[in-house]
Formats: sequence, C-alpha cells, structure tokens
Amino acid sequence: MPHSLEAERGVLGGIVLDPEVINEIEPMLAPEDFYRRSHRLIYEAMLRLSAENQPIDLVTLTERLKAMDALETAGGVEYLASLDSSVPTAFNAVSYARLVKEKATLRRLITAANSIVSEGLSGPEEVREFLEEAEQSIFKVTQEQDDRALTTIKDVTLTVFEILQQRFEAKSEITGIGTGYVDLDRKTAGLQRGDLIILAARPSMGKTAFALNIAANAALRNDPPSTVAIFSLEMSMESLVMRMLAAEARVRSDGMRTGRLLPNEWSKLATAAGKLSEAALFIDDTPAISLSQLRSKCRRLQAKHGLDLIVVDYLQLMRGPKSDSREQEISAISRGLKGLAKDLNVPVLALSQLNRALERRENKRPQLSDLRESGAIEQDADVILFIHREDRYRQGGDVAAEDEGLAEILVAKQRNGPTGKVELVFFSEYTRFDNYERLHPAP
Repeated sequence: MPHSLEAERGVLGGIVLDPEVINEIEPMLAPEDFYRRSHRLIYEAMLRLSAENQPIDLVTLTERLKAMDALETAGGVEYLASLDSSVPTAFNAVSYARLVKEKATLRRLITAANSIVSEGLSGPEEVREFLEEAEQSIFKVTQEQDDRALTTIKDVTLTVFEILQQRFEAKSEITGIGTGYVDLDRKTAGLQRGDLIILAARPSMGKTAFALNIAANAALRNDPPSTVAIFSLEMSMESLVMRMLAAEARVRSDGMRTGRLLPNEWSKLATAAGKLSEAALFIDDTPAISLSQLRSKCRRLQAKHGLDLIVVDYLQLMRGPKSDSREQEISAISRGLKGLAKDLNVPVLALSQLNRALERRENKRPQLSDLRESGAIEQDADVILFIHREDRYRQGGDVAAEDEGLAEILVAKQRNGPTGKVELVFFSEYTRFDNYERLHPAP
C-alpha cells in the first residue's frame, strides 16, 4: 500500500524540533493517516500533550506513551530519541505532513475500490443500492481531503473588494442569477451562488410552474444565459417540457394535453420550441433520486458544460441516507443540498411541501412553521419563498376582478437581505407567472 515512512518520520522529527509546528499540522493530519502503528501512537501522544499545553520533548513523550501503555509498541525510548535526528530542521514538516496525508488518501481510495470490487463480484441483490453505496464510499474519501485553513481577514477583505468592484462595473442590481421577475430580483438581487433557496407552497399553488418559469428565464433571458439543471422527481421530463412550452409560447396547456390546437398556436409552439432547444437546460426525471446521485450528476454536468442553477422538484421525494426517522432523513437531505450549493458555488432552488395545518387557519398565508417534516429546512435555507394565491381559497364573487390570478411571493427568510412580499400574476391556462407591474402599470 502507498506510504512514506521517511515523510512520517519527518513529521514527527519536525514536531520534536519545533513543537509549535503541530498547530499547522494538526488541522490536516490525523493519527490514522500514519501507515506505521508506532508513528500513529507517537503522533497521538503529541496531540494529547499539545491539547494540554504541555511541552513536547523526549521526556514528556516517554511519560505520555507509558501512560498510554504504548511505549514499547511505539519503539521504545531509543526510537523516540532518534526522531529529531531524522530531519535537520522543522522547516519542511508541513510539506511532509501533506505527503503523509496524500499517501493515506491513496490507501483509503484503494481500500474503498477493493471493497467495491469484492462486493460487485459477490453479486449484490440490489444493484441500485450497491451503486449508491459505492459512490458514497468514494465521496467520503474526497471529503476527507478538505483541509481548508483559517484565512486572514486581510485576504478575505481583498476578495470582497474584488467582488464589489465587479458588481459596481456591472451597473446592475442583480448580483446573482436573475429570475426574470423584476420585483423579486430587486428584493433578492437574484439567486445567489452558494445559497439554498426553498420554494414552498400547498398543492396547486404553482410551485413547479414558478420553478420552471425561473429556470427558463435564467437560461433564455440572462446575459450571459445560465446553464440550468432540473431534477424532477414527480413529473416526467416530457410533462415538464410540455409545461415549459405552454408557458413560453402562451398556449393553453389543456389544448396541448388534448392535441386540439389552433393553427396560430402551432406556430407559437414552434417558435418557443426553437428557443428552448437552444438553451442550456438539462432535465433529469429519476424518481426518488438520492443525494449522492444528484451530487454526482451535477458535478459531471459542471465539468462538461458549466452549471449556474440547480432546481429540485421536490425535496421530500428525494432519498436520503438511512435514518431513524423521516425527519432525520429530510434534515440530512436539506444539509446535503446546502453543502452542494456551497461546493459547486451555484444556487440550489429546492421545492418543498407545506403542512396541511395552514388550511385550517383563517389567514392562509404560509409561515415558516408550516414547512413540512423538518425544522432543519428553515435552518439550512438561505432564502425561503412561499407562494400564496388568495383566489385558490375564495370562490366566485368573493374574488375581486383585480385580484383574479394575483400571486404573492412571500420572502419569509433571507439571510443577507430583506423579507417582504412580491406580487406576480399567474396565468393558470399557460402555467405561467408574469411580472405584476407589466400587466398593471402604475397610473
């Protein structure tokens, strides 16, 4: 198996020569990263001494290893005394630590691969579950490589000013991915990279329609156009494209469902189909997709085509890691989507269900407490949007003419911005949301 005993001795010898260097090494290197057991024990003793603010030298190491009943296993006093002679200075100790970490990662990767081969040859009962476990074992190895260090505020400040300069030069209020909805973009400055945005509503409020409208606007109307991945766990990709065509062409969705279309509607659909066909829109309709599957597909897409926005419809239909309860499973999915947004530096727009409890309230506008199955969704989300359409609850004459089709987008949470309400208009026949001010200009 890959290893470097010289590098391991270099790390230990460097710490003996300059105990302060352990503060740089500890964040990246764990005892189990050492190949030789004696080195693991010595390093563990060093970490314990450091945690107790004790000096690290031959005497203290010897006594600590005795207390651990590991002195002889670690090589004895003679071996400890030879460590400081294995390197001339502690200058390269951190570089040696990186080499030890790399060798440890290779060993873990080989172990994971061998396990996958062994289980594959034995003929697993559930191939799909086996694939997910195999991917998870490899992903676990990659996660262990994340050894980001503390960064000085000076370096972060320089980065922030570069971002501010870019935004100033862009002369735009939108700093993220534009949604195509003027008032919403004014309030949020667009969907920000690294953010988890939750879009929640009761059934038939237009969650999927709104998410698809945002996806199409981002891919067709942003400058430059955005690359968008849509994961539909409920509807087929054909049904999704039907909706997108109806919205883009402003053609009756019931006509598309029955095939009874007017000649001018066929023309509109052909134009819309041409536009959508050229867009960087990618659709996956895998049912009950797992977090690891979604992550893998997004990484491949980003590497091949770039990626600016991920849409998940919807969160509760995803398959999470095995948990003791559904709430824990949803919490893990929520955390995973937030981690994905951060890792890939893209906004993730995830649709979510709401509890039925709001149906029993007089005021049926959603609240944060209505999020279904997990308070973790509220904690993990950077932005939470609710859709409320009063005309869904009022019948006939109870709805004023000017309120017909009115949709409220409630910004219930925004980690780095204001909350509030945005008004849009929903055309159910086209499954399309439009800007309110365009249809109702100010007098």
